[in-house]
Amino acid sequence: MEHEAAAAHTYIAEYAPLFGFALVFVLIFRRMGLGATLGYLVAGALVGPQLLNLVGEAETKMGIAEFGIALLLFLVGLELSPARLWRMKQDIFGFGLLQVVLCGLVISAVVALGAGFSPEAALALGLPLALSSTAQVLPMLQSAGRMRTPFGERAFSILLFQDLSIVPLITIIAVMSRNPADAGGPPGWLLGLYTVLAITGLVLAGRYVLRPLFRLIGNWGERELFVFAGLFTVVASAALMQSLGLSTALGAFVAGVMLADSPYRHELEADIEPFRSILLGLFFLSVGMLLDLSAIADRPLFVIAMALALIATKAVVITGLGLAFRMGWRQALALGLLLSQGGEFAFVLFAQAQGAQLIAPEAVSIFSAVVTLSMATTPFLMMFTRRFRTEETGPQGEREGPVADGSNALIIGYGRFGQTVGQMLNAQGIAVTLIDTDIEMIDIAGQFGAKVYYGDGTRLDMLRQAGAGDAELILFCLDGDQVSAELVEAVHEAFPNASIFVRAYDRRALLKLKGGSATGVVREVLESAIVMARRAMDAVGVDAQEIDRTEDLYRRRDRERLRIQHEAGDIRAAREAIIGNPELDWRAGREKPEPLEPKTENDCG
Repeated sequence: MEHEAAAAHTYIAEYAPLFGFALVFVLIFRRMGLGATLGYLVAGALVGPQLLNLVGEAETKMGIAEFGIALLLFLVGLELSPARLWRMKQDIFGFGLLQVVLCGLVISAVVALGAGFSPEAALALGLPLALSSTAQVLPMLQSAGRMRTPFGERAFSILLFQDLSIVPLITIIAVMSRNPADAGGPPGWLLGLYTVLAITGLVLAGRYVLRPLFRLIGNWGERELFVFAGLFTVVASAALMQSLGLSTALGAFVAGVMLADSPYRHELEADIEPFRSILLGLFFLSVGMLLDLSAIADRPLFVIAMALALIATKAVVITGLGLAFRMGWRQALALGLLLSQGGEFAFVLFAQAQGAQLIAPEAVSIFSAVVTLSMATTPFLMMFTRRFRTEETGPQGEREGPVADGSNALIIGYGRFGQTVGQMLNAQGIAVTLIDTDIEMIDIAGQFGAKVYYGDGTRLDMLRQAGAGDAELILFCLDGDQVSAELVEAVHEAFPNASIFVRAYDRRALLKLKGGSATGVVREVLESAIVMARRAMDAVGVDAQEIDRTEDLYRRRDRERLRIQHEAGDIRAAREAIIGNPELDWRAGREKPEPLEPKTENDCG
C-alpha cells in the first residue's frame, strides 16, 4: 500500500512541472504567433530526461496521450457530412489528393537522395512530411478573417484531405513493415477483409445502436451522459480495430463519420473538444520529451537543410497546383507558403514507422526537429512575403478582401417561433444552422426536410462549434424564460460581430434584457395578440380609424410603462397606465392618443 501511495504521489508530482512548463511556453508561443504546438514541443524537451529531467517515463505518457490523436480523428470525421464533402469535392479530392501524392513523392526522393535512406524508409519519412499543420494553419486563417473566403475554403479543403489521408498512410506503413511481429500477423488480404467488415459493423452500429442511444440520452437531458457516450463511442471503435490488428485511429475516424450527419454532431464536438485539447497537448509534450537532442545537436546543419528543402519543395509544388487550378499567382503563392510546413500528424506516422522498424529512433528525432523548425518558420514567411502576395492597389485604391458569401444565422430553438424565423430567413437565401434539445421536434422537423442539430444553444462552446464565430446573426427563439441578460452579454463578448436577437417570454423577461447587448428583444405573443384584438373590434363594427387609434394608444402606453418599470426596477410600477382604468378612457374624452414615437433599436417588443 505504501509503495502504491508513493507511486501515485510521484505520478502526480511529475505532472505539475509538465503542465506548468506547458502553460508558460504555450502562452509565450501563442503571443509570438507561433502556435500552441511549438510551445508544447519546447516545454516537453525542457522537462524531459535530456535537459532538466523533471519528468520521466515519456513512453508511458505517450501511450495515454495517443488517445488524443484518436479523439482528433473522431472530430475530423464529425466534420465530414456528405453535403459538405459534395460541395467541396473538387478541392478535397482533386487538389488535396494531388498535393499529398506529389509532395509525398518529391519529398521522399529528396530524403532518399539527400540522406541515403532506403526507398521504404524514404517513403515512411517523405509521405508524412507532405502533410501540413491543421493546428497551426486554421487559427491563422481565422485570425486573419479569411476562413470563409474562397482562399480559406480551398486551404481548409486541402487540410481536410490531408487529415483523411492519415488512414491510408498508416496502412501503407503497415504494408512496408519490417517488424517480425507484424510479419507474423494475418496476411494482407485478410486485413483488408477485416477492415471492410469492421467499417461495415461500425456504420451499422452507428445507425441502429448509437443514434437511438443518443436520442434516449437527449430525452433525459443528461449532459454528463452525453460526454460518457461520446468517449465510449471513440474508445469502443478504436478497441474494435485494435482487436483486429488494425489502426485505432481508423476506428475513431469511422466513428466520427457515422455520426457526422446526425443531429448530435455539434453537441458531441462541444463535449469531446476539451478532452481532445488536453490529450493532444499531452501528446506533443511527450513528443518533445522523446526527442533525441544529442542526435539533433550532432547534425544541426542537416536539420536546417532538410527543413529548408521541405519548405521549398511544398511551396513550389502547391503553388504550381494552385496555378493549375486557375488561382492567381499571388493567391497560389500564398497558399503554397501557408501549407509549406510539416504537420502534427507527422509525429504520429513517424512513431508508426519506427514501430514497423522502417526508421531508427535517431531518424525520428531528427525529422521531428525538421517538422518543428518548419512550423516555426510559417508565421515569419507569411509576414515577410505579405508585400508580394497582396494584390496591387487598383485605380480606385481598393485592395483584395474577403469575398462575402451571404449572411449566416444560428437559430437556437426550432419550435413554432423559430420555425417562422427560419423560413423567412431561408426565403432570403440566408444560410441557417438550427439547434434544439427537443428530440421529438427534431425528428418531426426532419420529416419536413429541416436539418436540426441536437445541443444546448445557451452554451458558448456549443455556439462556437456551430459556427457562431463566423455568424452574422444569433437568434434565441427559446420558449420560456431561458435567456438571461448575463448570457446575452457573454455571447456578445464572445462573438462581437454577430447581431443578437432574443425571444422574450413575457414582460418580466423583456425588462431583464432591456438595455443590454441584444440588437433586438421580441415579446413572443405581443403582435399576435394585437392582431386578434383588431379583428375582434372589426367583428363588432368598430371603425377602422378607431381601431388604428386604439392600437396606437396601447403601443404608446405599453412603451411608457416599460420605460418607467425599467427605470424603477419594479414590475408593479406605472399600474395607473394600464388601459381599462377609467382615468384613461380616451373614448370618453379624458385621454387622447398621440402619434407613436419612433422605436429605439432595443425596443422591439
